[in-house]
Amino acid sequence: MDPYLNLAERLVERRLLSEDEMERVIKLQQEQQAPLTRLVVELGFLSEDDLLPVVRDHFNIPLVSLRDTPTTPLPIEFPANVGEFLKTARMVPVKIEGRDLVVATSDPFDLARLHALELAAGLRVTPVLAKEKEITARIEALFGNSYSSDTNQGAVGREIEGAVDEEDVAHLRDMASEVPVIRLVNQMLVRAMESRASDVHIEPFENQLKVRYRIDGILHEVEPPPRQLRAAVVSRLKILAQLNIAERRLPQDGRIKIRLGGKDVDMRIATVPTLYGESVVIRLLERGQIFTQLETIGFPSDILEHFNGMILKPHGMILVTGPTGSGKTTTLYGALQKINDPGKKIITIEDPVEYQLSGVNQIQVKPQIGLTFANGLRSIVRQDPDVIMVGEIRDAETAEIAVQAALTGHLVFSTLHTNDAAGAISRLLEMGVQDYLLSSSLLGVLAQRLVRRLCKACRREVAFTEFNGNEPELTLPNDSRPRTVWEAVGCGSCSGTGYLGRVGIFELLPVTSEICKIIVQRADAGTIRSLAIQQGMRLLRDDGWDKVRHGVTTIAEVLRVTREEA
Repeated sequence: MDPYLNLAERLVERRLLSEDEMERVIKLQQEQQAPLTRLVVELGFLSEDDLLPVVRDHFNIPLVSLRDTPTTPLPIEFPANVGEFLKTARMVPVKIEGRDLVVATSDPFDLARLHALELAAGLRVTPVLAKEKEITARIEALFGNSYSSDTNQGAVGREIEGAVDEEDVAHLRDMASEVPVIRLVNQMLVRAMESRASDVHIEPFENQLKVRYRIDGILHEVEPPPRQLRAAVVSRLKILAQLNIAERRLPQDGRIKIRLGGKDVDMRIATVPTLYGESVVIRLLERGQIFTQLETIGFPSDILEHFNGMILKPHGMILVTGPTGSGKTTTLYGALQKINDPGKKIITIEDPVEYQLSGVNQIQVKPQIGLTFANGLRSIVRQDPDVIMVGEIRDAETAEIAVQAALTGHLVFSTLHTNDAAGAISRLLEMGVQDYLLSSSLLGVLAQRLVRRLCKACRREVAFTEFNGNEPELTLPNDSRPRTVWEAVGCGSCSGTGYLGRVGIFELLPVTSEICKIIVQRADAGTIRSLAIQQGMRLLRDDGWDKVRHGVTTIAEVLRVTREEA
């Protein structure tokens, strides 16, 4: 039985760890066969300063400070490679007491290595607890400084070339497990959460390391960690995401579930090799944040009423379109939440699965093993679902299967990357979807963008004419020209940006009988758009202008996200 399991229960009883954190540690320990105490520290749940006293009291093993003990070599002849062994084992001889060799270690139950050291020394080994950083420093003092900071500089230099050896990896792992690095990474993530950042970008350049937070869709540079800690910070994040820290030449993706600032946060980690090292992007996904009611994300009342009617249909296809970062996933998850009930079977296939939806079967695509959108969707339709969500239609095969599913009694949701609603219909026709099948299956297309919401604490009202003369692209309805609009100022509440949060602007194209007729005629996007406008469709910029008139956002924001529609 693992001696650390009782310790785990004690940590939970003393409220040093939560039940969820401990379950994660135990699961990871079973997968990696690593000491539970080491994983607790590596995951950042506890520091060694907090953990080792509990281990001492629980197992009644002395805790020593190696800084207070002399560094004179012991009168023992060790094999030539003992320094490497001790570094890997994370243990170091401290003193001899009679026939006992006192050994400092962070894992007193690594019996195999302790026994190996007994054979090498010819003495009985008695373990005591010590901090890993102090153990590493003592090994360097006794057996040479081949593991000193010079080694780290070599590792960083060779990182550009992609060369990796076990010594570098061990050193990076040790650095990433040190309390200062753990705290530095945790602070960076907590500050990102406090700043309402959706992404953290860590980017190495020749003479500097940049860290930028994406807040309300715009990147803001923040103070970076010291450049010499770049490798340790990246390694720390890769350890958390269970990525291979030795692999620096290929992109990697991983996930982290962590609690920051009292909130449960899912993080997606993506690394990519660049000229000066690995660039890392962290997507922060606060659990529960995406489960927003459709009524709260900016839908105009008429569009919301029509969209709600579509998602309650028993079958057909609904598309949401827009560029990356326009809130399509939030809208689709909101729609699924609204129609989710025990009487319906809902299956999604996504890349990636961003959030877990209660009561919904979610599939993560894995192209490397053949699980693509098309193959997964083909299997889904044999699972007797009522509702299917396809993360994105990327090819003709996926489009064809989705249309067939919509025609055979399923309600299908999906996304496309097109500029507007009418363009989605043209894109599907260009992919090879038969016009008569598309006209029979498509219920409607929703196009959307996200604009930054004005901070109500500091927004300022100005004369509209000041903007109208400076924005030649701006076309406004003649009967909707106000005398004043609002502009961003900046204050403490919005971190000086003038904006606080984001809101959607929308364009809904219902597929009416008239639209069906021109789809069969393979009309282009312009013709479809013109007919939809005649039938009452408002464009993205029209909805944006309504939000400008009501002081929700600014003219500059609407123009920024809709310039391609002008």
